Amino acid sequence: MSDHDQLLVIVDPVARRSDGESVRIAKDVLSAGAEVRICLPDGPEEFSRALARRGSRRPVVLGDDRALLRTVALLHRERELAGVVLSLVPIGAPEALETARALGVPRAVPAAARAVLEGSVRRLDLLVDESDGVVVGDLRVPAVPVTVPAAGSVWGTCRSLVRTLVRPVPAESAVRTHRLRVEADGVLLADVDAPVEGLTVRSAGGAAEVTVHPVAAPPRYATARVLTVSGPDFRYRADGRLTGPVRRRTWTVGPGAWGLTLPRER
Repeated sequence: MSDHDQLLVIVDPVARRSDGESVRIAKDVLSAGAEVRICLPDGPEEFSRALARRGSRRPVVLGDDRALLRTVALLHRERELAGVVLSLVPIGAPEALETARALGVPRAVPAAARAVLEGSVRRLDLLVDESDGVVVGDLRVPAVPVTVPAAGSVWGTCRSLVRTLVRPVPAESAVRTHRLRVEADGVLLADVDAPVEGLTVRSAGGAAEVTVHPVAAPPRYATARVLTVSGPDFRYRADGRLTGPVRRRTWTVGPGAWGLTLPRER
């Protein structure tokens, strides 16, 4: 039996507690087609140790997006990500598997387990920031809702604030804006003097596809290898996880930085 057929199946503790039947099905399918060693870590530290002791076995994660992202981040920090092929059998609530679905992992447990055994490796891009954080899917800088006060005296502004606390602000009086400086490969796409409604980024084809959404203006598009966002304290969503606040962050694209087993294209 080749190294390719030797699997280290790491069952995320959340998956084990929430859907034991799906875990059992996945283990049965994988065990029928490969030599399998099962690891049942009780927490992140044991998860990390199991991954570090994988030897020549191919790691297969049974869990949701967080389990996959944890695995990618651990391997990246150890500088081993490029030489490892990962597999995922998604187990969790639909909202916890959005990244897996976007990457092309089958939603059904049996189909995903068969893809681990019969699929092919697809090299995927990665966004890496200066603090060694990684993003495998979408990166978003959502805007902050800001209430526009009516013109008038300070007393009028106070009365407006009191009314806001008593009842919700009408939709038309809430403006979603952010003041960001956005640079794509050194080219300025937005600056702090011109508010934007948000920023979306996705890595594809070895570059970051950047979309800036100005207020009351068409979106601005760019592709870049290096993206820098700065400005007043802002938060961002990386693979659905909210991070920050930060005042500056730079992401660099790693083309084909990691491998994921996916169903063969027909």
